[in-house]
Amino acid sequence: MIGLLTSTRVWIVVGHTDTRKGFNGLSAMVQTALEANPFCGHVFVFRGRRGDMLKVLWFDGQGLLLLAKRLERGRFVWPQAQEGKVSLTSA
Repeated sequence: MIGLLTSTRVWIVVGHTDTRKGFNGLSAMVQTALEANPFCGHVFVFRGRRGDMLKVLWFDGQGLLLLAKRLERGRFVWPQAQEGKVSLTSA
Protein backbone atom coordinates (compact mmCIF):
# COMPACT_ATOMS: atom_id res chain seq x y z
CA MET A 1 0.00 0.00 0.00
CA ILE A 2 1.20 3.48 -0.82
CA GLY A 3 1.07 5.76 2.20
CA LEU A 4 0.81 9.52 1.90
CA LEU A 5 2.03 11.95 4.52
CA THR A 6 -0.68 13.94 6.29
CA SER A 7 0.79 17.12 4.78
CA THR A 8 0.34 15.78 1.24
CA ARG A 9 -2.27 17.62 -0.79
CA VAL A 10 -4.20 16.09 -3.66
CA TRP A 11 -4.71 18.43 -6.60
CA ILE A 12 -7.33 17.72 -9.25
CA VAL A 13 -6.35 19.30 -12.56
CA VAL A 14 -9.63 20.60 -14.00
CA GLY A 15 -10.59 20.22 -17.63
CA HIS A 16 -9.26 17.32 -19.67
CA THR A 17 -5.71 16.17 -20.33
CA ASP A 18 -4.19 14.27 -23.22
CA THR A 19 -3.78 10.85 -21.58
CA ARG A 20 -1.00 9.92 -24.00
CA LYS A 21 1.30 12.14 -21.92
CA GLY A 22 3.76 10.40 -19.65
CA PHE A 23 6.11 11.49 -16.88
CA ASN A 24 7.71 14.37 -18.77
CA GLY A 25 4.53 15.73 -20.35
CA LEU A 26 2.51 15.71 -17.14
CA SER A 27 5.43 17.14 -15.13
CA ALA A 28 5.74 19.97 -17.65
CA MET A 29 2.00 20.59 -17.39
CA VAL A 30 2.23 20.84 -13.59
CA GLN A 31 5.10 23.34 -13.91
CA THR A 32 3.64 25.56 -16.63
CA ALA A 33 -0.15 25.39 -16.42
CA LEU A 34 -0.44 24.92 -12.64
CA GLU A 35 2.70 26.82 -11.62
CA ALA A 36 3.59 24.08 -9.15
CA ASN A 37 6.59 21.86 -8.54
CA PRO A 38 5.90 18.24 -9.55
CA PHE A 39 8.65 17.13 -7.11
CA CYS A 40 7.02 18.74 -4.04
CA GLY A 41 5.39 15.50 -2.85
CA HIS A 42 1.83 16.53 -3.64
CA VAL A 43 -0.41 14.34 -5.80
CA PHE A 44 -1.68 15.64 -9.15
CA VAL A 45 -4.70 13.94 -10.76
CA PHE A 46 -5.51 14.30 -14.47
CA ARG A 47 -8.62 13.13 -16.37
CA GLY A 48 -8.87 12.13 -20.02
CA ARG A 49 -11.27 13.71 -22.51
CA ARG A 50 -13.87 10.92 -22.38
CA GLY A 51 -13.83 10.86 -18.58
CA ASP A 52 -13.14 7.15 -18.28
CA MET A 53 -9.39 7.47 -17.56
CA LEU A 54 -7.35 9.04 -14.76
CA LYS A 55 -3.61 9.56 -14.46
CA VAL A 56 -1.97 10.36 -11.15
CA LEU A 57 1.50 11.91 -10.84
CA TRP A 58 3.29 11.77 -7.47
CA PHE A 59 6.87 12.22 -6.30
CA ASP A 60 7.47 9.85 -3.37
CA GLY A 61 10.87 11.22 -2.39
CA GLN A 62 12.81 8.79 -4.57
CA GLY A 63 11.25 9.29 -7.98
CA LEU A 64 8.07 10.09 -9.88
CA LEU A 65 5.24 7.61 -9.80
CA LEU A 66 2.66 7.54 -12.60
CA LEU A 67 -0.57 5.65 -11.98
CA ALA A 68 -3.34 5.10 -14.50
CA LYS A 69 -6.93 3.90 -14.02
CA ARG A 70 -9.42 3.21 -16.80
CA LEU A 71 -13.07 2.49 -16.09
CA GLU A 72 -14.81 -0.16 -18.16
CA ARG A 73 -18.19 1.45 -17.42
CA GLY A 74 -19.09 4.93 -16.23
CA ARG A 75 -17.16 8.17 -15.99
CA PHE A 76 -15.17 9.97 -13.31
CA VAL A 77 -17.02 12.99 -11.89
CA TRP A 78 -14.91 16.11 -12.42
CA PRO A 79 -15.10 19.83 -11.52
CA GLN A 80 -16.81 21.95 -14.18
CA ALA A 81 -14.09 24.65 -14.40
CA GLN A 82 -12.18 24.74 -17.70
CA GLU A 83 -8.69 25.45 -16.35
CA GLY A 84 -6.78 25.50 -13.08
CA LYS A 85 -6.64 23.12 -10.15
CA VAL A 86 -8.79 22.10 -7.20
CA SER A 87 -7.44 20.78 -3.90
CA LEU A 88 -9.18 17.93 -2.10
CA THR A 89 -9.62 17.94 1.66
CA SER A 90 -9.29 14.86 3.84
CA ALA A 91 -13.08 14.83 4.21
